[in-house]
Amino acid sequence: MTILEAIEARHSVRKYTARAIEPEIVATLRDCIDKCNSEAGLHIQLVTEEPEAFASGLLKYGAFSGVRNYLVMAGKKGRDVEEKIGYYGEKIVLLAQTLGLNSCWVGLTYKKIPGAFALAEGETVHCVIALGYGENQGVQHPLKPVEKFYELASGQDGVAPQWFLDGMKAAMLAPTAINQQKFKFILHPDSTVEARALFSFAGYAAMDLGIVKCHFEAGAGADNFKWHHSS
Repeated sequence: MTILEAIEARHSVRKYTARAIEPEIVATLRDCIDKCNSEAGLHIQLVTEEPEAFASGLLKYGAFSGVRNYLVMAGKKGRDVEEKIGYYGEKIVLLAQTLGLNSCWVGLTYKKIPGAFALAEGETVHCVIALGYGENQGVQHPLKPVEKFYELASGQDGVAPQWFLDGMKAAMLAPTAINQQKFKFILHPDSTVEARALFSFAGYAAMDLGIVKCHFEAGAGADNFKWHHSS
């Protein structure tokens, strides 16, 4: 399965079987986690065979069951860190999908279990990501018109190039908190792409933007553009 196929196939899954994640898959995930942590300055950790974080009675949303494996998305505080958590977390999620695993981003409905992971001074847990073999493959969230989520900056002929549209197609399939999709992409004349997080009452907008940028980059092809940074 390719990353683009994983983007198409991956849906949020909240119910998991008792099947353990094979050691070779765990090793592959840990290698990816190590690279992400090194590149982004994060402290992502994989916890396996730990059932207490999602024990019954703790769940307020989503009806999780059978979760015994999860990613602890830890790092320093700050909006830029939250965006990195989203971007690199989704890289790991998509790799997991190619390896046959299911997943779900989780913001609130889990318990922090002492000894299951470690935090350095100044670090916090931004969220966790449930992992494992799902009882099902989940369902696609409703898709909104893609035209509402991008615009072309002045100086263009009004027709977006195919690579940009391919990126937007992938971005629309990205998971966001309560499917809020509070983002907008702007294509500039120099083929740079600006990604903006919009205001959200639910929060998680910066993290969602990181997830969406990961999808866009995979769909558009990293060689076709550069990210635009406002002055």
